[in-house]
This record gives sequence, C-alpha cells and structure tokens, in this order.
Amino acid sequence: MSGRNTALTPPADATAPVRHPDAPAPGELLGAHYEHCFGCGDGQPHGLHLAARAGEGVRVTAEFTVKAAHQGAPGLAHGGVLATALDETLGSLNWLLRVIAVTGRLETDFVRPVPVDTVLYLEAEVTAVAGRKIYSRAVGRIGGPQGPVALRADALFIEVKVDHFIDNGRPEEIRAAMADPDQVRRARAFEVNP
Repeated sequence: MSGRNTALTPPADATAPVRHPDAPAPGELLGAHYEHCFGCGDGQPHGLHLAARAGEGVRVTAEFTVKAAHQGAPGLAHGGVLATALDETLGSLNWLLRVIAVTGRLETDFVRPVPVDTVLYLEAEVTAVAGRKIYSRAVGRIGGPQGPVALRADALFIEVKVDHFIDNGRPEEIRAAMADPDQVRRARAFEVNP
C-alpha cells in the first residue's frame, strides 16, 4: 500500500504515533461520534452503524454488516459504501490520539466483491505523524479477522480546530451539537467529519 502516492508517504522526519493517556482502553467500544453520522450513527436508518473498538497502540477494529440498502450491483456492496466504511474506521483512530482531524486523502484498493449480508471486519492503524498530518492504513476482511481481504486503504488525515466545522457546517446542526451538555459527546461530534 505505501509508496503508491507521495502524498500518502510520511516524510523522513515523521514520528511514531503516540496513544493519548486518556484514550479508551483496548477492547473498549468507541460508540458513535455523532448520532447522525452515516458511518457510525444510530440516527441514520440506512447508515453503516459501524461499531469500532480501541485496539492496542494506535489501532482500532470495526465491523459492519452490508445490508440491501448498501448495494451497488445486485447483491453486492457499493464501492462508495465500502470506502465510507474504511474512512469511518480510519477516522476513529483520531479519538485514540485525542485530536480533531479530517480526511485529506483516502486511497482505496478494491480486492474482491463484498456480498450483501456479509460482515466486514476492518482493522486500522496510525503509521506516522508529521505536524498536523496523520498517516494511517486499513484493511477490510470478509467474515472476520482471518477472512479473505476485500479492500485496503491508505489515508492522510489533517488535524483541524473545531472552527473548521463551525465555519463550514449547517448552522442548525452545529448549534445542536455545541449545545449538548455532555462534554465528551460534544467533542466527539466534531472529531472525524470532513
């Protein structure tokens, strides 16, 4: 995966990622960062409802079941839905670093078709950090951690301030998220959206 695109190759002075001391413990379910997120939110009837768990170091695992609403070709997952699952999983890594970051680049390889009713198992890790840039990669397997590889991705996330969302988001959603009395939920609402 690495080396295909120089934008996805960490510079020579990049450092190893450091898990934040307050990050969720390995094995802990991360939960939805925002109720209306298409990737992980429960407020989306046809969303992925992707469930991510903290792993060791700066790694996460996630699962989602491909539903009929997610198909592109008859009986097969839409490639854009699969890319969304990768993006959501990779974005979850930022919660382990405790930074707000957005997807700058996502390069996806589709290795094999993913049928409807398949459970897609995803693993992601941060590989390097250079200033505001966070380099990561992921793999998706059919049926479980030992299943056949269906897709892979390399990604670059860019750390931003919450103003990025306030300045660019639709005002009613921004006001609702900012008014949430739960500080953790309020912070997480802005963690991975582009």
